[in-house]
Amino acid sequence: MYIEKIKESKVKKQISREILEGLPAWFGIPESTEEYVEESSNMPFWAVLEEEKTIGFIAIKQHSEDAAEVYVMGVKEDYHSKGIGKMLMGECFKFCLDKGITFLQVKTLGESHPDRHYAKTRAFYKKMGFKKLEVLSTLWGEANPCLVMIRYIDSNERVVQKGK
Repeated sequence: MYIEKIKESKVKKQISREILEGLPAWFGIPESTEEYVEESSNMPFWAVLEEEKTIGFIAIKQHSEDAAEVYVMGVKEDYHSKGIGKMLMGECFKFCLDKGITFLQVKTLGESHPDRHYAKTRAFYKKMGFKKLEVLSTLWGEANPCLVMIRYIDSNERVVQKGK
């Protein structure tokens, strides 16, 4: 397995569409998925490949000189809990360090929603050092509370380059 920065917009769209459409438990709203595909094609973007097969990706949205967001990340379900997300987050942390970004955020489905898939997502981000900031009950609609999680990127950050 290896990680590669993807620069071409068309390739970013192909990768994100393939992965997100394969994760309907997380990305089951077609309009939202299409927005992720379109928007992420213009952002810093990395993919994890295994023998030329893409198994995960991450796109980072920089908000200011000090802050960025994990705009979207997806890993094929067969590869969950195998260190792929950790590799992608390691690349994200490296990007932040290189750019002097000290604050990173991610938005995910809040705890008041009973979805077990998103419970795993929140646990992953917590393991990656993110803390709960606030719940935005109207951003995605009342039925889908948005939990904003944040993380400080320390200049002494240990960057993870390999899985597990």
